[in-house]
Parts: sequence; structure tokens; C-alpha cells
Amino acid sequence: MTQNELYVPKGGSANAQYTLDIDPKRAGWTHSSLRIVELAPGGTHTFTSGDSEWIVLPLEGACTVHTDNEEFQLLGRESVFAGVSDFAYVPRDAQASIASGAGGRFALAGAKCERRLPARYGPAPEVPVEERGSGSQLRHVRNFASADAFDCDKLIAVEVVTPGGNWSSYPPHKHDEHRPGVEAELEEIYYFEIDGPNGFGYQRVSPSREGGSDVLAEVRSGDAVLVPDGWHGPSIAQPGHDMYYLNVMAGPGETREWRICFHPDHTEGYR
Repeated sequence: MTQNELYVPKGGSANAQYTLDIDPKRAGWTHSSLRIVELAPGGTHTFTSGDSEWIVLPLEGACTVHTDNEEFQLLGRESVFAGVSDFAYVPRDAQASIASGAGGRFALAGAKCERRLPARYGPAPEVPVEERGSGSQLRHVRNFASADAFDCDKLIAVEVVTPGGNWSSYPPHKHDEHRPGVEAELEEIYYFEIDGPNGFGYQRVSPSREGGSDVLAEVRSGDAVLVPDGWHGPSIAQPGHDMYYLNVMAGPGETREWRICFHPDHTEGYR
């Protein structure tokens, strides 16, 4: 797929309810979805989960989520750079509403699924946080819905904050083939926010096969890059501007797992 198909700028949505709306039809794939909704003070948003499971994740602000006869008060955060957030899990075949007294911006990360799990609250203190890499490749990973941190049927989602001037998603890696014990087939969405006015970053996706995905995109707050296949990385943060991205992943595998393969040309001397 081409860069024009895989780079989605803020506002690149066919749905006026969202500043960003990526579903399988828009992405040209089968499993992963992401919506960004902005609510004015006192605003509400209602949606039907359909055949997908969803996580409501505050990016900025607090909210109340009602779903499946449950109510979850999400404390949220001032911004994605302020730390981890609590979140709510919305099962498939459910109605859900989000209400925010002070307003805010909220991500809805979704994946088509088979099992209907219970609606649940994810507390911020239980989110595993790790430092990955070192030096100019150091980044901070928040594994709020990684495969081993929070139970979902298909959805995998994590946050990464890359200090200004650093690289992340490095070495380049891929997960576009089903190879048991080695690599899992996963579609992936990168959603970006950049700290500070006029900040930007870059995202690279290179082909892993003939005719595969090929992207070198300048990204700013609210933009997204789709990764249906290919080696992805590096993600490059502008000096002086920390870069945040939300990764949303799902695939056809029976086992929910994140297994990746590193690019052999870029691993020597790194790991």
C-alpha cells in the first residue's frame, strides 16, 4: 500500500463524530480500529460496540463510562505526557456512553473479536511501565493492554513516549506472518501526539515483501500511520519535543500474543 493510503492526518475521518476514525473498511484490513473523540465541557458520546471489543482511554481529561449496566469513573490525566491513565473495557454487543464534565479527548481502541468478556475498569497504578532501549533509543512504554497485562479477546494496545531527539520502534520490526512461536500476524495503528507547539516527528515503514507497505511520513499531533505489513521503525522524535504514540493491534491468530521479528540488517551491535 502507498503512503497516501497509510498516512491518516488529523481530521482525516469520514465520520463527523470523531477527529480520527479508522475502521477495517477505511484501513483495508480486517481487525483493528481506532477512534478519537473530543468532548466539550458537559459533552457526551454514545456508541455501539458491535462485533468488536473496545477500550476507552483518556488522552486529556476525565470522563464517566456507562456500559453493560456498569459505571466507571475515569480520572484520566492532563495530557498523554503527564503519565499513565486509567481506562475502561467495553465488550462486544454492548451500548456505551462517555460523559465528560470538564471536556477532554478520548481514544477508543478496538478489535473485532469472538468472545464476549465482562466490562471492566483498568486502574492506572496497575499499568506496567518499562524503559526500553538506552541512550538515543531510550523510550518509555506503558503496557496498559498488552497481552500479558490486561485480558482481552483480540485487542492489544500500548503507549510509548519517546524523549525529544530519540528514536523508538527500533530496530525495525515486523509482525505480518503467522509463524508459531516466532511471529504473530497483527495489523497495527500508530496514533501520534507531539509535546509543544509546532512539534513533529517521522515514522518509517519499509516493505517486507515485494509490493509491501512503504511510508516515510512527517507526523504531528492527531495524525496516524497504518501498518498492515512491513518493517516499521524507526519512530523519530524532533529534538526538544517528546513524542507520544498509541499502538493498537489485532490479528487473526487464535492466541493473543505480540511476537515480532527484527530486521536482520539493523540488529547487529544493538541487541
